Amino acid sequence: MRVEIDENECSGTGLCTRVCADVFELRNFLSHIRVDAIPPELEDKVQEAADLCPLQAILVTHGED
Repeated sequence: MRVEIDENECSGTGLCTRVCADVFELRNFLSHIRVDAIPPELEDKVQEAADLCPLQAILVTHGED
């Protein structure tokens, strides 16, 4: 799994940080990814954060890149 945040779309609601603080954090009023690789045990939470993002600013891709 890979995850990216579209900084042009992110409004800084912080919802992703509440869903998965191990992966997402707020800096300068925008969400950022805290880790280089998503641990398998957090993939469901990352997907939930992406699904709940009101502006769809979290982009998730699955599989080998």
